[in-house]
Amino acid sequence: MSTLTEWNALADSTPPSRKQSPPLLYFLAFVFVLFVGILTFCYVVTKRTNPVFLDAHGKPVAESSESTRH
Repeated sequence: MSTLTEWNALADSTPPSRKQSPPLLYFLAFVFVLFVGILTFCYVVTKRTNPVFLDAHGKPVAESSESTRH
């Protein structure tokens, strides 16, 4: 029991600045940045699209001047 107490005391005596960050933290940060990058890329690509709306028979619907947005 005393060994466990000594080990806990040793772990608590290390200053916070000297402790290493866990590798999982770096991995999660990388995944977060990658996910935000993919979302940003998809947003930019979809803003450039020019959709063609189809009717029930699969033919393009003529655009009216009211429906055009920039």
